[in-house]
Amino acid sequence: MPREYQFVFTGFTVAWLILVVYALTLMRREHRLKRELDRVRRMVEGAGKRG
Repeated sequence: MPREYQFVFTGFTVAWLILVVYALTLMRREHRLKRELDRVRRMVEGAGKRG
């Protein structure tokens, strides 16, 4: 494989890895936010029932 193609392949590989890591990070944040929102929703519902 010529040297220029090796640089292109390496560049694309690094770019894809960065995109995958970014997507996984966003998914993890979304999951945490959903859990936090559910927790807050339960707190609000519990406070409404008591008062």
